[in-house]
Amino acid sequence: MTNNGKDYELFVAKLQQALLNAENITTQKNIKVEVNKKISDNCGIERQFDIYWEYELGGFIYKTVIECKDYNSNVSVEKIDALIGKIRDIPDLKAVFATKKGYQSGAKTKADQNKIDLLIVREQNDSDWVDVDGTPLIKKICINMHLCMPAQIHKFEPAVDGEWIKENTNIDISQPLSIAGLNNEIFIDDIDRNEKYSLHTLASKLAPLNGKEYGVFEKIENFKSAFIYYKDIKLKIASYKIEYSISKPINEPIEMDFSKELIGVVEYLQKGTKKSIFKDGIIR
Repeated sequence: MTNNGKDYELFVAKLQQALLNAENITTQKNIKVEVNKKISDNCGIERQFDIYWEYELGGFIYKTVIECKDYNSNVSVEKIDALIGKIRDIPDLKAVFATKKGYQSGAKTKADQNKIDLLIVREQNDSDWVDVDGTPLIKKICINMHLCMPAQIHKFEPAVDGEWIKENTNIDISQPLSIAGLNNEIFIDDIDRNEKYSLHTLASKLAPLNGKEYGVFEKIENFKSAFIYYKDIKLKIASYKIEYSISKPINEPIEMDFSKELIGVVEYLQKGTKKSIFKDGIIR
């Protein structure tokens, strides 16, 4: 935030609007926070206030103003006196003072005597990431995601049992035999091992060979009793030769920085409490 009075007013207004939006009353009342509001007092003198909002409840209108001071030092009693003077001739106006740092002791006393609430409205600091008992809160989570992709099959060549085909089918084995289908439509049924899986499932089971982590591999799997299925085609196979590749694992660092979600903090000095306002509208 730049050291600019107008920027600070807009900052305070943004946080106050978020706080009002989180209140139950705003589900029925569309309360709008206004900046640089001008109000005429009982003497007809126009007074300017940094922030203003109002709402009606039970037939009564409640009006609130906030005087904002973007100071790097504590607010003096003279500034509280000036606010008291501005609101003196405007009845039923609730006055609040907001600054970034703090207030001198005389300013606090004068505010208490005149029922002016004192706020410190600021950006976050390290104290916002420590619990009331001193326990540090999680501010940032860093994850190193290690993503391993399944194998990609490039070539699959089953060795069919010619004698079984002669005895059990009408297929002419003197002609080239091919099966064309999707990898989730072609199945291997390994009778001896009591396993049945598609080529799609097989790809997820294939592992690197020869001590390598990734690359192109070739493997031969032999069977005592196994069949290959595709729709209404059933063939006995003695083995298959498969060529496949495994890609290099992807290392993707992920950082979740919760501090970037925290817009600002409002401290209520008289109450000794504070509220943190986040981008998603959550108030803590």
